[in-house]
Amino acid sequence: MFVAVEMVDTVRIPPWNFQRQFNEAIAEELNKKLANKVVYQVGLCICLYDITKLEDSYIFPGDGASHTKVHFRYVVFHPFLDEILVGKIKYCSQEGVHVSLGFFDDIVIPPESLQQPAKFDEAEQVWVWEYETDEGAHDLYMDQGEEIRFRVTDEVFLDTSPTGPSAAATDTPAAPGAEDGGQKKEAPYTLLGTISEPGLGLLSWWNS
Repeated sequence: MFVAVEMVDTVRIPPWNFQRQFNEAIAEELNKKLANKVVYQVGLCICLYDITKLEDSYIFPGDGASHTKVHFRYVVFHPFLDEILVGKIKYCSQEGVHVSLGFFDDIVIPPESLQQPAKFDEAEQVWVWEYETDEGAHDLYMDQGEEIRFRVTDEVFLDTSPTGPSAAATDTPAAPGAEDGGQKKEAPYTLLGTISEPGLGLLSWWNS
């Protein structure tokens, strides 16, 4: 689930931090830049693991800060495909069951990957597994907050880098007073999962 990824970056240390231990100042700047950020095709950055190499530092004309090329390893959340994880249901929608791990919320189990037959209860806004028994069908609800075990089946990275003026110019002008918040924000990193296998699904189903 967590991996140590080798990275290289040039770190700028402002003059007012020169009195600090150099490695501490470097670590702070790296965590400011990367912690809780998604790096495209890498994963969700958690924290600095260690610094493996510091190259020479330079001070450029007009800038009193030092600039140092740093080789380091960073702890990244990036589950491998087919890994089994346990999270909690955040909410349900027509798109599927949305799961949270506490520190990462962009996990979706689509309808076709639920135990079948399944239906979406519009009134309760939950997915329901119509579990067949000898006594007939029983509705098992996937309620918010329930713990759920799932298998990772796919990952989707989306490049959310700022778009240039040419792309912005093609957008429809917003109405006066309208906010950008009305537009759905795309997640830069999404995991897709499945519970359509024995042993997967709500923990309460298998513990009862």
